[in-house]
Amino acid sequence: MAENEGAWLTQEAYDRLQAELDHLSGPYRQEIIERISAARDEGDLKENGGYHAAREEQGKNEGRIAQLKHLLDNAQVSDQPVADDGIVEPGMVIEAEIGGKALSFLLGSREVADSLVGDSELQVFSEKSPMGAAINGHTVGDELSYEAPNGKQIPVKIISAKPFTG
Repeated sequence: MAENEGAWLTQEAYDRLQAELDHLSGPYRQEIIERISAARDEGDLKENGGYHAAREEQGKNEGRIAQLKHLLDNAQVSDQPVADDGIVEPGMVIEAEIGGKALSFLLGSREVADSLVGDSELQVFSEKSPMGAAINGHTVGDELSYEAPNGKQIPVKIISAKPFTG
């Protein structure tokens, strides 16, 4: 997957995030505006806790709307994300030995985690995380290391890479 492409999402995850965006940018946005207006009508804004809380909530909501728009506008949507060619890329379930421990995980957007059906034990690691970025593009059998946030070098051996099938 090219560097400028967006996150891989299942159709279910895309639909769930689109519904969240529709709610946040429609009825929920209007509800916050009405709360701000009602609080403004109460008078002095300097000491109006309801007004300040509603404005803070409005800022958080607008931030989430922007995040969702960016994610959805750039997402690669597919239930069968990639070819079964042993190359590590978003949408693949990876088995690897990381720091001496065997681990199985999905490489992809953290937003996909909520849509995993019947496989709640499968962790999701972002392809933008230090480990995800290090293994992205490598193949089965490759041995490499990446720098963890604490500065330590963590060894990784890729055991398998198979497309996520839900």
